[in-house]
Amino acid sequence: MQVWAIANQKGGVGKTTTTLALGRSLALQGQRVLLVDLDPHGSLTRAFGVSADPPPAGVLELFSTPPLPMADLARPSPLEGLDFVCAQTALATLERRSANQPGLGLALSQALSRHTGGHDYVLLDCPPTLGLLMVNALAAADRLIVPTQTEPLAMHGLAGMCRTSEMVERSRGRPLPVAVLPTMFDRRTRAGRDTLRQMQEDYRDRVWSEAVPIDTQLCNADLLAQQSAGSAHPGRALGAYARALDWILAGQPQRLEQAA
Repeated sequence: MQVWAIANQKGGVGKTTTTLALGRSLALQGQRVLLVDLDPHGSLTRAFGVSADPPPAGVLELFSTPPLPMADLARPSPLEGLDFVCAQTALATLERRSANQPGLGLALSQALSRHTGGHDYVLLDCPPTLGLLMVNALAAADRLIVPTQTEPLAMHGLAGMCRTSEMVERSRGRPLPVAVLPTMFDRRTRAGRDTLRQMQEDYRDRVWSEAVPIDTQLCNADLLAQQSAGSAHPGRALGAYARALDWILAGQPQRLEQAA
């Protein structure tokens, strides 16, 4: 079972859309995929039509004493082979609990090590802030995928993920391969073209050679959670995500570090 963390220390870069698109593409390849929503805002959970009220059972139960098994929390999606675990707004309270409850930083790793759901891939949709939930995801991950909007301010979030991934890699004592995925690319703008070029120069082979284009038909991530015939889906972005998945699967992106 491969565990991928989809993370960036900046909001609005397409983390949830990336999680859904990659998970959907893996499922269409015949893989069994589990998506785990770690963001208290619950965008991925809402995409599958689960209401925040009453709070659904989900990730919070992995941090309870004793924790519930991950397999008991997984829900089937409308897409064959794709399951998900809900987020709850109460996840925002975990930071306070961690001060008095040792071991919460490894709760997700422990839950995944005991997981018996038969999934081939687990994709972790992370919150946009460095805290207990993101640290849990990075500690558990076999690979980090960093969606990065192709605009200048997004480069700061990418640099932050660079520092964080190196810190976690040293702490856990095993490699954390990284793939940088340029998103929301608008080739009509000079800022978009310049940012993509700068990203490729700074991070080299850690960056996908293409970019996911802006696609108004995917502004609503709910579309990716719906059933469709085969791989058919309107717009250009999903095809780009499928090619990005091929690149992630074919290569072994190494440690994320900026070129000197």
